[in-house]
Amino acid sequence: MSPLRRRIINDMQIRHLSAHTQRAYVAKVFGFACHFRKSPEHLGPTEIRTYLIHLTQERCLSTSSIIVTVSALRFFYSVTLKRPWAVEDIPTSRKAKKLPVVMSQDEVTRFLGAVNNLKHRVILTVCYATGLRISEAVRLKPAAIDSQRMVIRVDQGKGRKDRYVMLPPKLLAILRDYWKLTRPGEWLFPGDRPGQPVTPSTIDRTCREVRQQCGIGKPVTPHSLRHAFAVHLLEAGTDLRTIQLLLGHRNLGTTARYLMIATSKVCATTSPLESLEVFMPTVPDLVPA
Repeated sequence: MSPLRRRIINDMQIRHLSAHTQRAYVAKVFGFACHFRKSPEHLGPTEIRTYLIHLTQERCLSTSSIIVTVSALRFFYSVTLKRPWAVEDIPTSRKAKKLPVVMSQDEVTRFLGAVNNLKHRVILTVCYATGLRISEAVRLKPAAIDSQRMVIRVDQGKGRKDRYVMLPPKLLAILRDYWKLTRPGEWLFPGDRPGQPVTPSTIDRTCREVRQQCGIGKPVTPHSLRHAFAVHLLEAGTDLRTIQLLLGHRNLGTTARYLMIATSKVCATTSPLESLEVFMPTVPDLVPA
């Protein structure tokens, strides 16, 4: 490993960036250096701009991928190399804000019922029942299940934050049956590699396969179940602050976007037209233009 790569990894570890972020940043900086066939120490704003144009116009990468590249280069040049121009001179783009397509409760039932792998079905059920991210669900340990307080402890979730989420009685019964059948050991959902939990990519692949089998037209991922959890709670009358705490959102505004999806709550709101007492002519009474 080169000294420069070791430096950026150490800088990320000091700041407690996740292992996933570390891998992504190293890969983006490496790709940038390979494009020019030079050490990134000898490259600057001109090359960065040229590279981003290349990624956008020639490789047609998504906005999300471009944003990760920009974040990696900003970190590398501002933190690791301490270049004063890094943040100001690296252009970035704004990701389009799209509302997720949310499954109905009937679709969730049909989807979960079509998952034949017991372990995968329980993991996905956990995602829907508690709103956990898939990265949090697969790393649960048996000790995290507190049946006395009816909560699940999430250790070091996104943002390296601990939190508690609900443990519904139905989920507790499912987890107990799963435990009796599998006796998983250290990890509640062990993977193929000894001593490691199942990977999120494995569950993603299951979602793609099951979605095709049961004929659901909407996108289905583990995160779709997290969205469904939030929207279905909101439609049932749960307040936003509670949902924010359950989801582990730092900002209430992130949670508030679910208001735009909860159609049975928002669109069922009474229009102010209904409170008008003045006479409103019907269509046949109107004078044609």
